[in-house]
Amino acid sequence: MKKLFTVLLALFTISFTTQSQVIKKISSKVKNKASQRADQKVDNAIDKGLDKTEAATKTTAKKVGTDPGSATTANSSSAAKIDTTFTPVAFTAYNNYDFVPGEKILFEDNFMNDQVGEFPAHWHLGAGQATINNVAGKNALLLTAGNFAHVSPLMKSKTYLPDAFTIEYDSYSTGGYGPHIYLYDNSTDAEGGNRDRAQINMNSGNIWNSAGYKETDKDEITGEFPKDILGENYWNKWHHIAIAYKAKQLKIYIDQYRVLVIPNIGITPRAFDIEGIGDEKEPVIMTNFRIADGAGMNMLGKKFTDTKIVTHGINFDVNKANIKPESMGTLNSIVQIMKDNPDIKFEVGGHTDSDGDDVLNLKLSQARADAVRSQLISMGIDAARLTAKGFGKTKPISDNTTPEGKANNRRVEFVKK
Repeated sequence: MKKLFTVLLALFTISFTTQSQVIKKISSKVKNKASQRADQKVDNAIDKGLDKTEAATKTTAKKVGTDPGSATTANSSSAAKIDTTFTPVAFTAYNNYDFVPGEKILFEDNFMNDQVGEFPAHWHLGAGQATINNVAGKNALLLTAGNFAHVSPLMKSKTYLPDAFTIEYDSYSTGGYGPHIYLYDNSTDAEGGNRDRAQINMNSGNIWNSAGYKETDKDEITGEFPKDILGENYWNKWHHIAIAYKAKQLKIYIDQYRVLVIPNIGITPRAFDIEGIGDEKEPVIMTNFRIADGAGMNMLGKKFTDTKIVTHGINFDVNKANIKPESMGTLNSIVQIMKDNPDIKFEVGGHTDSDGDDVLNLKLSQARADAVRSQLISMGIDAARLTAKGFGKTKPISDNTTPEGKANNRRVEFVKK
């Protein structure tokens, strides 16, 4: 697909008459490309991208839907001022949400340590242009120029995706092309944008998956967004994207919805990149990336015998104790475990990384542990079965010298009493 887009981009500069002749000439070739499908959704995306190509010639530092305030990670522990108030929320829409992030974070980036207007330090630019900007209160990565610009995370291993993994990020759309994920055998292929094994393509109304890179028709499974996030309802707001892979099964979530399930994707991916067609007016916008080892809790319906559960899926508003709704997958799992094991009692432990003031870290971790306890009680768990304690930075499970180490230290634990 990417080679085809490059050809079309070159043709765009030819005169209209010549271009028409050449495009007509390659039309039969297009039909035989493994990455070109008859699906009208893809055709529309290509046409829209070609219309934008002339404008997409330089990196932009212009803000899109900006908020003058700065953003930090949802688990930030470095604030000078924190809000410890919390009221349990009935996340009714998330009652059936079952996404649970992996147990160990392999990569995390919210771009807060990158300079606006520059390319982020922890990413590779494979094609096109990309820059950091502040969008609706969050530092984000914008793909701004290039017909299928693509970026990939810088990882130490060439094959960094484990046998089971989760990928999460936030996406913001102004009505243009959405971020597409391509899966590869290794990071060399991902950085070069070559030999993708499968694709997860998301726009503001539909989602589809294609597997395989051979010059044959690809297996494809498609789905549509629910009405309340369809089309214009999706635009100009942040959405949380979550992907879980295990035993060749792929599940894809947008906000509270599980929008697509591929029972057998047919491959074992080991790396990925993110691609899109963006320009200054309608860039591809994303932030809060997280890759984790594992794909969900496997203890539901079983007798719980472990001493504790370590979770990284309970997230909070910046410098506050307010729980984010995408945390409900993990909270729903904890509730079910406690219902399946009525004799269990837990201490809810809040933990931070080493950034920031120690006293404030301790205070924030206690507030968040209290918030989780209150939320579980509101979901039907007896208060006598739960206590809460904040530990701040005092009990790290990883080093605090890398973004991934800090991310693993920011956690909520459920310790059996």
